[in-house]
Amino acid sequence: MALAAESGVPERTIRYYIARGLLGPPARGGRGAFYTAGHLDRLREIQRRQHGGLTLAEIERQGDAAATPRLPEPEPWLQYTLAPDVVVQVRTGGAPWRTRQIRSVLQRLARELEDGNRRDEIEEKGRRS
Repeated sequence: MALAAESGVPERTIRYYIARGLLGPPARGGRGAFYTAGHLDRLREIQRRQHGGLTLAEIERQGDAAATPRLPEPEPWLQYTLAPDVVVQVRTGGAPWRTRQIRSVLQRLARELEDGNRRDEIEEKGRRS
């Protein structure tokens, strides 16, 4: 592992830092895994903080934007329960014409599901009698 040779940090320690979330995962996984200059900088930052007297737990609590991948922004979704076993999710923020089109299709589908349930109930009652 080139990162270990360049940083002087053993490979096992690097894997431990990744597992703990102190260091980001390689830029690409598997046999073609490689580390960037950002990984080397972060390892040096961890070492600097340790030499400054901080424990790994303290460094972990302080966090680092580069080491912890940012979560994507949440997207708002609408959820329509069309039948007890059918739920449809639609992302909000679409064009008004698209929203009307989706609503129309969902209303039609809900009617068809309801009609199907009624037919099933009638057939079930017929079998019982």
